Amino acid sequence: MGDNGERRRAALVIEDAPDICLLVCDTLRQAGFESTGAGTGARGLELAKRLSPDLVTLDLTLPDIDGIEVCRQLRAISNAYVIVLSARDEETDRLIGLEVGADDYMVKPFSPRELRARVGAMFRRPRLEDPGAEPHAASVMRVGGLRVDTESREVVLDGSAVGLTRTEFDLLVALMSSPHRVWERDTLARRVQHTDWPGDDHVIDVHVANLRHKLGDTGRRSRWVTTVRGVGYRFGGTGSGSGAG
Repeated sequence: MGDNGERRRAALVIEDAPDICLLVCDTLRQAGFESTGAGTGARGLELAKRLSPDLVTLDLTLPDIDGIEVCRQLRAISNAYVIVLSARDEETDRLIGLEVGADDYMVKPFSPRELRARVGAMFRRPRLEDPGAEPHAASVMRVGGLRVDTESREVVLDGSAVGLTRTEFDLLVALMSSPHRVWERDTLARRVQHTDWPGDDHVIDVHVANLRHKLGDTGRRSRWVTTVRGVGYRFGGTGSGSGAG
């Protein structure tokens, strides 16, 4: 608990190297988190169920379960932010990590200061489910068969629930909030409090692609999210087909 009696955010560090696990735990404690370490994927998943963490950092190379599979299973039980911290710096590993639900990807060796800054950016904007957050005057947005409740963070499409990660949900809400606006990638990244670091445009592209897939936006004509070539994205289907992203 914090000094004012409020619950401190919880962080789970899934990392098999003891020195790195200690470094990440200490870094996150300095950022105000109650940090717990886990040396295996199985232990991490067990603690995730028990602790309901707000943030998970995840190594991809674990002694028992591959980190990609751990991330996939985490997404089935947790809505926590997930940051991959891995020595695997191939683009394929980055893309797979994001596709299975990670919110960010940092390559080892990493700067603890940068880790704190990225985590701070994620949590800077109060969320509607957070205690003390201001209620939204119109918490339900509806367009066609799509219903988004920003208070309960539920998405229903044509009568069926759609499971989104935190970042995917925030992207959808941002796009729906200004349906005629064309969002540049870096502006969209800042809006959802993902990261301000240069070179992350492709990260937003992956999150948008995941969002579109879950909303059934497949093929050249989009029903919900349109790519505006050379600029970014806007909410709404394509007219004559401005391209799929």
